[in-house]
Amino acid sequence: MQQFRYDIRNVAIIAHVDHGKTTLVDALLKQAGAIRANQQVDDRVMDSNDLEKERGITILAKNTSIRYQVDSPDALGHPVHHEATHTASGHDLPAAFVHPSEVKINIVDTPGHADFGGEVERVLSMVDGVILLVDAAEGPMPQTRFVLRKALGLGLLPIVVINKIDRSDARPQEVLNEVFDLMIELGASDEQLDFPVLYAIGRQGIVRNDLSETTEDCRPLFDAVLKRIPPPAGHSEGAMQLLVSAIDYNEYVGRLGIGRVQRGVVKQGSDVVLIRRDGTHKKGRLSKLTVFEGLKREEVSEAAAGEIVAIAGFIDVEIGETFASAESPERLEPIAIDEPTVSMFWLVNDSPFAGTEGKYVTSRNIKERLERELRKDVALRVRETEQADRFEVSGRGELHLSILAENMRREGYEFALSRPQVILKSSADGKTLEPYEALVVDVDEAHVGAIMEKIQVRRGEMTDMVNPGTGRVRIEFKIPTRGLFGIRTEFLSETRGTGLLYHTFLEYGPYRGEISSRGRGALVAKEGGDTTAYAIEPLQERSVLFLGPGNKVYGGQIVGENSRDVDMVVQVCRKKHLTNMRASGSDMAAQLTPPRDMTLEQCLEWIDDDELVEVTPTSIRIRKKLLDHSQRDVERKKAKKATEIEA
Repeated sequence: MQQFRYDIRNVAIIAHVDHGKTTLVDALLKQAGAIRANQQVDDRVMDSNDLEKERGITILAKNTSIRYQVDSPDALGHPVHHEATHTASGHDLPAAFVHPSEVKINIVDTPGHADFGGEVERVLSMVDGVILLVDAAEGPMPQTRFVLRKALGLGLLPIVVINKIDRSDARPQEVLNEVFDLMIELGASDEQLDFPVLYAIGRQGIVRNDLSETTEDCRPLFDAVLKRIPPPAGHSEGAMQLLVSAIDYNEYVGRLGIGRVQRGVVKQGSDVVLIRRDGTHKKGRLSKLTVFEGLKREEVSEAAAGEIVAIAGFIDVEIGETFASAESPERLEPIAIDEPTVSMFWLVNDSPFAGTEGKYVTSRNIKERLERELRKDVALRVRETEQADRFEVSGRGELHLSILAENMRREGYEFALSRPQVILKSSADGKTLEPYEALVVDVDEAHVGAIMEKIQVRRGEMTDMVNPGTGRVRIEFKIPTRGLFGIRTEFLSETRGTGLLYHTFLEYGPYRGEISSRGRGALVAKEGGDTTAYAIEPLQERSVLFLGPGNKVYGGQIVGENSRDVDMVVQVCRKKHLTNMRASGSDMAAQLTPPRDMTLEQCLEWIDDDELVEVTPTSIRIRKKLLDHSQRDVERKKAKKATEIEA
């Protein structure tokens, strides 16, 4: 007979980026006592990575747990007999059971960006239900659709929480209707459509069953989890099985495999078999077994089916592999991950400044680091090319790859990056297919025309427009992924920084032909040296500079953006020669405009096919692939001649 762990619930919080997942988890931890009243912790305590704190987004999925004290079954506000519910594992609950006095709720905080969808897909295999958080004003957004589709496809049961109901532009009832429509569109079952709805102010730690209530805590959400999320199923007496869904590293015990015990009991010090993705077996012993308790991990001697654990003892464990009993090892089906859609080349830096700022600069260093990333990021692909100093790295989007580059840079690596390219496929009838994205923009009415024009130039097709009469308009598009390269900077400039732009992968579709690249050329330094205010001042009238005076540059480095669509070679290191002649006003100080400070993402969006981004621990530079000006002219003439011959 199928068994259940009534004292455990495993649930993931999923939402679009910035809808308040991590903030709500903070409130749950505090109210459940996992964070003491006098304990000093940062806001968004689950965003522990430096990049997550800086950007305010969740990049890596993380586990935590809370212990919910149940006074008595009746105190939950529902009958002692739990209604039988279809669980994610395909088994039905018994007709009746009584809740224990304490229930442990394992919570997984997931990323909202579709670029980190590999993280979401992995952790959903550990849970039996999801808390879907939706902004009371914005409603379901592209990434909401993405994570919800994954959850519904796995048969997980949702609890819908409409967050930020205290916003002045909140429209909770309309948002609830939109969520319901989205679930029907994504093919939700009748059980999944019968979801409970809660209303929240996550920042204040308030969750309510109804808008008219005056509850001041999160108890309604705890109650909904106990009532709606099925307890994990699994035979405690069967042979042990655990699917590795995440990887962590501890400097004392090495690599840790994190996953849910699907069957049997895991015991510290026991002999187990690690079944790899290719079916091969490796025997070993579990040196350490820990479970999640609040923000910490506690070492335990054993853990039964249904619990989420971290296992040490195998230095090469990877995601998707199975820990199984040594007596009768049985493999679990590895997690299916969507294929990458965007690729870039990682190159050894060969600029004149190569090796002066980075600690790890060789192709061997870069290769080892990329291979290390492959072990924990299942959505990443790395391919060696015919050239030893070049690696093709593929991922789920520009942000996915740029976060990896930023992490490597902070670790002391130095390298160069090419312009992102989409990964094309061929259909059964031989036609070329390319990835498409669902794009949603939220802009002021005054900017609608200009934004629609820019997106149509990039081959985008409008699929929906909503104008609620608040002065803001939400427009949805279907657009080739290529059309999104470089759009964010243009979009923010056009909307004066007031627009919101989100996108997520939709499908592969017919290739839409050429899409024009950036409309402006580059200012390229002719020779190396230190930039001077005297040389920069006349250039800034018709161009935007990327650096100010006193910076070291080399010939072929891009120092700014031209106002026209052609590249211009400039002298930015020219010095003013001293003479014994003076004229009125000639010695006045140069009036310089502050340079445009380009982030790594902006550089990758901006560059063209013949350019590279040079990434070092202290600098980010843009350069031409061919540094010599005359050599670039020769190559340009060759390319022009080849085009004329083809025509």
